[in-house]
Amino acid sequence: MDAFIQLMTDWGYVGMLLTAFLAGSLIPFSSELVLTGLLSLGLNPIGILIAATIGNTMGGMTCYWLGSLGKMEWLEKYFHIKEKHVLKAQKFLQGKGAWMAFFAFLPFIGGPIAVALGLMRSNLPITITAMIIGKAVRYIILIGILLSIF
Repeated sequence: MDAFIQLMTDWGYVGMLLTAFLAGSLIPFSSELVLTGLLSLGLNPIGILIAATIGNTMGGMTCYWLGSLGKMEWLEKYFHIKEKHVLKAQKFLQGKGAWMAFFAFLPFIGGPIAVALGLMRSNLPITITAMIIGKAVRYIILIGILLSIF
């Protein structure tokens, strides 16, 4: 894992984008480690923010797309998403609409939220917009905290 993080850090903004994509998808990974490494190397925080937000949103929209396929048995078998978590997310999302994609950045429940929005066929432009905003806010806060430490 350390070698992979080092490789992603060596790749700079592209490494940040790829790492954030993995973290935003159903693959358990932490983009924060690469983000911290890139900030400590002195890369532009705005460039890191853009790469992280784009990558993480692409990962989240991958979850949305998987949900839109409507094959819960695939999600359980190949991605280990439990139907009970998706049903719980769907119940929570009922009546709240696509703006709930804002919360797709949350650990553990962000993936099921995106999958549930896909299953529910939520409004795509609103879903993407809300997801971008939520993920950007998360990274802005994280970068702000890390810059105050460095």
